[in-house]
Amino acid sequence: MATKPIILTVDDDTQVLQAIARDVRHGFGEHFRVIRAESGQRALDVLERLRVADETVALMLVDQRMPGMSGLELLTAARRLFPEAKRALLTAYADTDAAITAINEVRLDHYLVKPWDPPEQRLFPMLDEMLDDWLADHPPEYRGIRVIGHRWSQESHAVREFLARNLVPYRWIDLDSDAEAPELLRLTGGADRDFPLLLFPDGAVLERPTTQEVAEKASLRGRAEVPLYDLIVVGAGPAGLAAAVYGASEGLRTLIIERDAAGGQAGQSSRIENYLGFPSGLSGADLARRATAQARRFGAEFLLTDEVVAIDGHAGVIGVSLGNGTELRAHSVVVATGVDYRRLDVPGADRLTGRGVYYGAAVSETSSVRGEVVHLVGAANSAGQAALHFAAAAERVTILVRGADLSASMSHYLVQRIAATPNIEVRYSTAVEEVRGRDRLEEIVLRDTADGHLTTEPANALFVLIGAVPRTDWLDGGIARDDRGFVLSGPTVRRAGAGRSWPLERDPYLMETNVPGVFAAGDVRLGSGKRVATAVGEGATAVMSVWQYRAGTGL
Repeated sequence: MATKPIILTVDDDTQVLQAIARDVRHGFGEHFRVIRAESGQRALDVLERLRVADETVALMLVDQRMPGMSGLELLTAARRLFPEAKRALLTAYADTDAAITAINEVRLDHYLVKPWDPPEQRLFPMLDEMLDDWLADHPPEYRGIRVIGHRWSQESHAVREFLARNLVPYRWIDLDSDAEAPELLRLTGGADRDFPLLLFPDGAVLERPTTQEVAEKASLRGRAEVPLYDLIVVGAGPAGLAAAVYGASEGLRTLIIERDAAGGQAGQSSRIENYLGFPSGLSGADLARRATAQARRFGAEFLLTDEVVAIDGHAGVIGVSLGNGTELRAHSVVVATGVDYRRLDVPGADRLTGRGVYYGAAVSETSSVRGEVVHLVGAANSAGQAALHFAAAAERVTILVRGADLSASMSHYLVQRIAATPNIEVRYSTAVEEVRGRDRLEEIVLRDTADGHLTTEPANALFVLIGAVPRTDWLDGGIARDDRGFVLSGPTVRRAGAGRSWPLERDPYLMETNVPGVFAAGDVRLGSGKRVATAVGEGATAVMSVWQYRAGTGL
């Protein structure tokens, strides 16, 4: 049987070391093994032995001020042995600068100022959070879904991406490279099948399933429990999740409908480092997981893999139509469908999508690009985060930028980080002219935007993170939008010339569209900030507008 993952505590003060090991064992000993070390060098020796023994270290809780080897020096050395372990630093008030340095240099996950009493309030919540994050990336010995298919299959990519974005653990078995594939095919009926195949722990096999079929079998979909909701939120990105949290926490019967996966475009971000309250940053998947759990905790209901196709506004009750023909009703609706990345409009792009050309960070492809050459198109924060993420696995990452610099559209901290990463190259004044390949991406044609010169070079994977196209085609006719498709709300409803469609004497509330009781939040809204923090704020603000609307209509 596998041993428990390890929490390593390190402090040169024997009494402090005994106390923190006792507290950690008391709070987490049921699921983790706690090991102590009384110096940095001793801890490094222990870690080296654990590495040889193929043990798993989940967390290192290390004192900063130790003679011979500081906590920061230990964590720097330990990172090469257990790079995926969570790292926390015990500090004094005077050591804050060291903690900030550790965040930047060794990706410190947390720092804790001594003393930590009472541990139930000052220690356990911090450890709970880090260990939950670690467990999300390191599930127990795998007994879940297995996906069998070809790496360069669009259908296989779509299923893997759907599972990854919905945080459903799965194991990928490549028909072309995994030794166990032939035996599994024999046991499931032979190679004459439509791939991908999904094998479930209960013995069920799905052959080339739709995302709806996968969601149903994986118990993701959910269902509408009541015929009339106080609030329906369309879209489960940061804005939609925030609206669900703030609506449900204030007692509104809330349903959130999402066609793909919770987290939206932000959920594909490998690392968000400028979100308030997370000095070490967090991934988009972590943010989505936390927010979804928070919304569920307050009673919000989720309906996944269903798409809203129409909203029909009536006095006091708003109809919401789904693509499967279902009709739902609510007193208020928040539209938070976000944006999609703009498609790459060059020869070969559509044919090779999912076969080497991917939109967004494509979290399911991270392991596939190990040791390969990756190209990435885009110059915004999402592109910078993706480049840094892939650089940890790929041989080389090349960012293709139409402009002359990154600073106009990318945060300063990302520009600096990219410049300091040796296997990332930024190629300015460059655009993709064509992508080529027979069954998968093999090469790309690049154009110098200054002189028009064309060059061709081999490529294993091309990730496209360009532009913002709002998900609003389904709103045709009813809800006012600008000429690019962004939803008008609040003062812009009248200023933009849509006032003729506003039916009431009062002005629209701050986040209200031209249909009373229907609100917009996040990137889908004209004038939004296109940042995670602003999207979350808009989701909360939309619920404030909902309450204004309810008060005004006597709901």
